[in-house]
Amino acid sequence: MLPADIDPFHRRLHRIAPAGLVGDTTQTSGMRRMEAVSGKTVGARNLWMGQTHVPASTASGNHHHGASETAIYIVSGSPVFVFLDVDGDEPVETRVETSPGDYIFVPPYVPHREENPDPDAEAVVVIARTTQEAIVVNLGDLGWSEVRLDAPGTPGTEC
Repeated sequence: MLPADIDPFHRRLHRIAPAGLVGDTTQTSGMRRMEAVSGKTVGARNLWMGQTHVPASTASGNHHHGASETAIYIVSGSPVFVFLDVDGDEPVETRVETSPGDYIFVPPYVPHREENPDPDAEAVVVIARTTQEAIVVNLGDLGWSEVRLDAPGTPGTEC
């Protein structure tokens, strides 16, 4: 028997085929995000998952994902993830080069961008976040001056 408090939307598994990915999510220049698992698509409460495509020879805009932790799996291409390492005496722009099969972890609020240096092939990654929605705050640069830890509704943020 089914517990009475389980709503119909959460009584089954959900399959999202590639053709079912939704592009109606917050975007950053230079990339295209497509939503697969979210509150909107399957009723997820604590998880957002989707794909990001970065065209050949393209860099995304600088951004962060608010309070959400983000895990990234490299499907194809060799994207580079760029952030400002502030742990030393001086901030240093740091580039993390990846290959298919690699994973990247992006902590909450860390400003970063994705770059695809390949002149011919698109880079595709799968993203999972610890919020049900794709929080994206687009930034002018990789510095922390625009980051507000206490403001999930900061302009540029959509959840």
